[in-house]
Amino acid sequence: MGLSGILIGLAILVALAYRGSSVLLLAPIAAMVAAAFAGEPLLAHWTQTFMGSAAQFIAQFFPIFLLGALFGKLMEDSGSVEAISRWTTAKLGPQRAILAVVLAGAAVTYGGVSLFVAFFVLVPMAEGLFRAGGIPRRLMPGAIALGTSTFTMSALPGTPAIQNAIPMPFFGTTPFAAPGLGIIASAIMLAFGLWWLQRAEARARAAGEGFGDGPEDATEAATEDPIVRERATTSQGFDPAEIHHSESVKEPPSILIAAAPLFVVVVVNLLMSFFILPRLDASFLAEPRFGGTTLTAVAGVWSVVTALFVAIIVVILANGFSVPKLRATMTAGANASVLPVVSVASLVGFGAVVAAMPAFEAVRQWVLGIGGGPLVSLAVATNILAALTGSASGGLTIALDALGPTYMQIAAQQGINPDLLHRVAVIGAGTLDSLPHNGAVVTLLAVCGCTHKTSYIDIVMACIVSALLALAAVIVLGSVVGSF
Repeated sequence: MGLSGILIGLAILVALAYRGSSVLLLAPIAAMVAAAFAGEPLLAHWTQTFMGSAAQFIAQFFPIFLLGALFGKLMEDSGSVEAISRWTTAKLGPQRAILAVVLAGAAVTYGGVSLFVAFFVLVPMAEGLFRAGGIPRRLMPGAIALGTSTFTMSALPGTPAIQNAIPMPFFGTTPFAAPGLGIIASAIMLAFGLWWLQRAEARARAAGEGFGDGPEDATEAATEDPIVRERATTSQGFDPAEIHHSESVKEPPSILIAAAPLFVVVVVNLLMSFFILPRLDASFLAEPRFGGTTLTAVAGVWSVVTALFVAIIVVILANGFSVPKLRATMTAGANASVLPVVSVASLVGFGAVVAAMPAFEAVRQWVLGIGGGPLVSLAVATNILAALTGSASGGLTIALDALGPTYMQIAAQQGINPDLLHRVAVIGAGTLDSLPHNGAVVTLLAVCGCTHKTSYIDIVMACIVSALLALAAVIVLGSVVGSF
């Protein structure tokens, strides 16, 4: 009965979330269903297990959600994202429209700009490029997803994406975990994704297919769609409802001023991870008032938070006087972080209740017993949970909450570097999370004015297949030569 309850609770969560119901309501309901079937105390699991785990997630990661959303909004309203997009467009032109869109998306998201903010700015740019180049509109979602939702989210060393931050407290790693493997994985995702999209473009040209028709105000409509909002906030760090609660500059800054904050994020993150924090005397963290923790457990989050904070200061100093309503921009950015972090925390709370069920031990043993070793079983666990929840961050946290200590124990026994576990877990969570019900997929299709029927196959190839190939390469290389 306990296992049936887990499956029924999960089915309720997945089915109703896909229909646009709020995860804030669905997650505790689904958790209570699982607890009821197991004959466990409902109120105790709600207030202690569910809320305890959700609160812990917020305590650990809300600073990254907050500063990430604020940074993204400042970059948008200062015109910096648009300036980077324009510069990339001018350099590559309509004849290389797909490459231009991919690289522009990669630049802004690797620099810390929130995914939905990137969508909002990249779609008009992509629409103009694709129209001028005679490339079908249906390829826009695949190109944008490749640049924003693959290697810059899960593989490229130092990425400030929340998915890359989640394993750090569990494994004691930094944002630059397994940099060599991350670069190889990024190259595989980029190369395969571009090959597929350019192949699709060539076939469309041969068939005489042009840009085609589509809605003119798809971006505007998507930001006001409540279903898109509910789905988006479980997979992104920015609430779409806040996108219009401020005003952007009329004329973007120069490319040097626009790109400077992105470089600041990367450089400060690197300095904090390898030079500043390792030299810091953090013995005070062992005191009860600081939670009795260690520098290893918090260093990764501290690195990302500091990098985003310094970048925000740089944006304000460089562009603050040109942003029409700076206070409104900052308020919208801060508000945009709240619903996403609480939504993902609710998924984490559901996972904590499920993991506390006696029947979950059978699931744990099944996962650990998967052939191929701990790297394969970790990849499978993060894949499955990210797919079922439709959230890479939610699925990854659930998997590591339930199995992270076990994998650390196995790593110690078998001499596996925790950096390797980190990179496998993050790439694994960023593969099957792009199934049709994923919030980022639904949002991107809506913003582009496309449908699953016309464009989803390209998202599958650019995001899922490319990531699976990269994941397989990382597991094989990591098993043979270890982390590097």
